Amino acid sequence: VDVRVNILTVISRELKRKPKGVVGISTVTDPYQPLEKKYCLTRLCLEQLLKHDFPVSIQTKSNLVLRDIDLLSAFPEVEVGITITTLNDRERKLLEPQTPSIEKRLETVRRLSEEGIKTYIFYGPIYPTLEVKEVPRVVKVFSETGVSMIMVDSLHLKKGVWESIKKQLSLEPETLKLFSRRLFDEKNYYSLIISEMEKESKRYGLMIKRAF
Repeated sequence: VDVRVNILTVISRELKRKPKGVVGISTVTDPYQPLEKKYCLTRLCLEQLLKHDFPVSIQTKSNLVLRDIDLLSAFPEVEVGITITTLNDRERKLLEPQTPSIEKRLETVRRLSEEGIKTYIFYGPIYPTLEVKEVPRVVKVFSETGVSMIMVDSLHLKKGVWESIKKQLSLEPETLKLFSRRLFDEKNYYSLIISEMEKESKRYGLMIKRAF
């Protein structure tokens, strides 16, 4: 991980000449990686964005975002999205090692919502272990966090992704077979899952938005 220790100088300069618009934090890497505890760069950037009255949209997997509730609550326009790929924490440990547990992420959404901060869950990439019959429970669990929207996304096999999955699941042959079948053979798998999510979300008044 490269730490851009000069980011505060850069953002302070840029904010003075940029027109107002929503600033996405962060669209490439997670803004609350473990090193953020030490460097506090995201927090320092938020302070500058608040000072210059820029709207902010944050997406993260980390409960470290709760550290900055005081700043987030001060923004007139802010939203925070928490990324969740599965409700199965065993799968999370296999495919997202060293990331916060699913329960910590759900609790993070609840805490933010209770503070009056607009929240959403980025449910993706949805692991192809999810069964259609499990969708109602997923939507119910998400609805109980206080989110206003669920953004959904399928698993896109960009260069290197499948090789990484095979490596991570090398000791889980049955799970790997399921991934392979649904990603390569069952072309309508994600359409069925997302259609079911859209149907279930209506019961809770939740908006479902497709990422791509």
